[in-house]
Amino acid sequence: MCKGLVNRILPFSSVDGPGNRSAIFMQGCNFNCLYCHNPETINICNNCGVCVKSCKYESLSNKGKEVIWNLKNCKQCDICLKSCPNDSNPKSIYMSVDEVYEQIYKVKSFISGITVSGGECTLQHEFLTKLFIKVKELGLTCYVDTNGSIPLKYKKDFVDIMDMSMIDLKSYDEDEHKMLTGMSNKNVIENIKYLASIDKLYEVRTVIVPNVLNNHYNVDKISKLIASLNPNIRYKIIRYRNHGVRTDIINSYTPSDDMMNELHQIASNNGCKNIILL
Repeated sequence: MCKGLVNRILPFSSVDGPGNRSAIFMQGCNFNCLYCHNPETINICNNCGVCVKSCKYESLSNKGKEVIWNLKNCKQCDICLKSCPNDSNPKSIYMSVDEVYEQIYKVKSFISGITVSGGECTLQHEFLTKLFIKVKELGLTCYVDTNGSIPLKYKKDFVDIMDMSMIDLKSYDEDEHKMLTGMSNKNVIENIKYLASIDKLYEVRTVIVPNVLNNHYNVDKISKLIASLNPNIRYKIIRYRNHGVRTDIINSYTPSDDMMNELHQIASNNGCKNIILL
């Protein structure tokens, strides 16, 4: 049976694509972004047991060499996540397509679709393909929120069944992208071009990180790329915020309104017609 490793499911979200959507966050990521706001989604639990000792409610325990999570005891205080030395989550669980589908079915009358995110959801594209096929039977749309690292033009079944994608282009400069994430941005840019060519690119996003990234250069180059593909593709320019980040590996601050407005003007001058400042 095909199963996916799920970090959490939000029944309702208004920020993960158009309309009210269920958001499914998959566990595991192949990037290690310095500013990651959900570092507990990066790695798979290695059952080291540190979190078991930190839990005050006995919702975590050791069973042999495995860490077991008891949902009934859990108070969702997330102390276990803060104590984890592995950027992981002991509360992630393997779920079948039917199990995830059941959660979506409960709220199907109140949502317009689902969005899968992460972590990096496309690392589990075979599971998601099967899930999307089933979800489409409910008349719901299926969006993919991805870092763009997996070449999607070679995942035809997956691309055919999904409706739209949202991609983070974190830096246009390859060396800077490697510094920030640990990986090249070549696949990211190729995915943006490919998905735009088949009209399955809903949004491109860039996080503005003062003192770390060449932000004006990035917005200039990325907005020119978007405008050349389809100026109506949404370009979301996002302020860096230090909530949830690993402050021991990054030193930055939230950019000012003046800076964000400058970047908006650059993108607008380059031909982008749908720009969102966040």
